[in-house]
Amino acid sequence: MTSTLTVTLLGIVLIAVFGFLGRRKPTGDLSEWTHGGRQFGAMTMWFLQAGEVFTTFTFLGMAGLAFSGGVAALYALPYIPLAYVGLYFLAPIIWRRAHERGHLTQADFLSDFYDSRLLGFITAVFGVVFLLPYLQLQITGLGLAVQLATGDQTSSNVSMVIAFVLVVAFVLWSGIRGVATTSYFKDAIMLVVLLVLVVAIPAHFTGGIGATFHKIMATHPDMLHIHSGTYDSAWFFSSMVASTLGVLFMTFPHQWPALLSAKSPVAVRRNYVFLPVYSIALALPMIIGFTALVVLPKGSKSNGALLNLVHQAFPGWFVGIVVVATAATAMVPAAGLLIGMSSLIARNIARTRSDRSQFLVNQGAVVGVTALALGLAIARPDLLVNLLLLTYSGLDQLIPAIGLALLARKLVGVWPVMAGLLVGELVVIWLTFGNAYSGHINVGLVALVPNIVVLLAGAALERTIGGTKQERVPQWAEIEAEPESLR
Repeated sequence: MTSTLTVTLLGIVLIAVFGFLGRRKPTGDLSEWTHGGRQFGAMTMWFLQAGEVFTTFTFLGMAGLAFSGGVAALYALPYIPLAYVGLYFLAPIIWRRAHERGHLTQADFLSDFYDSRLLGFITAVFGVVFLLPYLQLQITGLGLAVQLATGDQTSSNVSMVIAFVLVVAFVLWSGIRGVATTSYFKDAIMLVVLLVLVVAIPAHFTGGIGATFHKIMATHPDMLHIHSGTYDSAWFFSSMVASTLGVLFMTFPHQWPALLSAKSPVAVRRNYVFLPVYSIALALPMIIGFTALVVLPKGSKSNGALLNLVHQAFPGWFVGIVVVATAATAMVPAAGLLIGMSSLIARNIARTRSDRSQFLVNQGAVVGVTALALGLAIARPDLLVNLLLLTYSGLDQLIPAIGLALLARKLVGVWPVMAGLLVGELVVIWLTFGNAYSGHINVGLVALVPNIVVLLAGAALERTIGGTKQERVPQWAEIEAEPESLR
């Protein structure tokens, strides 16, 4: 066994140990397991929500995107701070409503507001389906890291199985508290590794960061501005807008457990004041990707750019540490995804009769979903490649439903909302798989247009036949009249 693989496997076990240490006491309560009793302060919230930002995609993918698209990768820098400005105001509203009404999931929130179990079921199904490829991405990313570091596909498969068996184990044992404790370790090792790499790699290959960009200006000047091609200005701005709206309106179901675990609106607001600073770290893997532009031969695989340079510049034991950091950015977000997906299945899809059976369904869902994603990652790693494109675009179709619910008035009935959602999803699928669209504008934004048109047409029809009134929801509408101590 090589030093790289030895360090990698030890690191994977260490990540799991942090997860197991997160448990405080045995629980069969889904609320405690999913939200930690809503007792997390701003610091824990910071690491939980940062875990949603820094995944395998941002660790390896941002370097790869800079390598293949140049400055187009910078679209990822502004959208999180922009979304968090809005969430400073919206997130406390969501927290209070969920706290008062007993919501555990995104689908609970929508089902309760629109008084429709069917809408809750549909949104839960979409949430699980669209998050499955995102979960597979984390598994495949870890396997890719091990394979690139060791050159051995067997080691890659073994590492994926060990890592995600351990993820399932600590998620079942500790719930969201295990995700929180592993998040501390994950962010620490990731930031240390990135800071070392962003200094050492340019220095090793080009003489420094400044020298790297001087060489790019001489050899790849087109990569320093938004140019025509796949990553043109339409792709850049539409991707930034679609990502901003998706985060702002909490369209990703796995965002909800972390938010609802906060102990108060104060913790929520404080987090959204300081967390945008953390997104600056996204620039670090981009710099490494720019270095790869002048080092790696044309045609190299973009997602392997960072690890390719690490393998050339460092000894095996340090390569193992970098792979451990990559594993952490896969395992911790995957654990959060599992909590979001399993709670949707237990609360909004399976519909059990008792709290105990609901908790058992939730635990079974964790095992089942992971087994499915792991099996696909090993047997057919390319099977969900196109479906991955649907994750962001598909979940963005929830924006009108969630946005209207946040107004605290039932301006539109459930059927126009549901019709718009279904039309939007069908358009996303058609444009993605039907070869009916060759533009570079984000498919999610394109599909939002018919989504909103159908919703407005349905609302107009409802008003014409007198089927909908503007119903005020008092316990939610007074949300802004909160005590001065919470502001």
